[in-house]
Amino acid sequence: MVSGLVIVLFLAAFQLGFALYVRNTLIAHASEGARYGARADSSPAAGAERARSLIKGSVSSRFARDVRAERVSEGGAAVVRVTVVAPMPVLGPFGPGDELTVSARAYAEDQ
Repeated sequence: MVSGLVIVLFLAAFQLGFALYVRNTLIAHASEGARYGARADSSPAAGAERARSLIKGSVSSRFARDVRAERVSEGGAAVVRVTVVAPMPVLGPFGPGDELTVSARAYAEDQ
C-alpha cells in the first residue's frame, strides 16, 4: 500500500518536472528564434523557422506545429515577437492536454 503511494507521488513529480522542462525549452527556443529573426539581415519568418527547427530537435515535432513570428511596435520600438502554441504534456510526452502559449521578443536591429 505504501509502495503504491510512493509510485504515484514519484509519477506526479516526474510529470511536473517534464511539463516544466517543456515550458522552459519552448521559452528558450522562442527567444532564440526572436533574436534570429530580429537580425538586420533576417526576417521574422526566418526566426519562426529557426525556433521551429530548434523545438523539433530538442523536444518533439508535435510541440512545433504552431510557431508564429511577427514584427510589431512596442513602446515606439520595432520588435520581432515569436509565439509558440503547443500542447501541454499530460502523460509524459503523450496524451491530451491544454495549450501552452509562450512568446519572446527581441529588438529589431535594422531600426
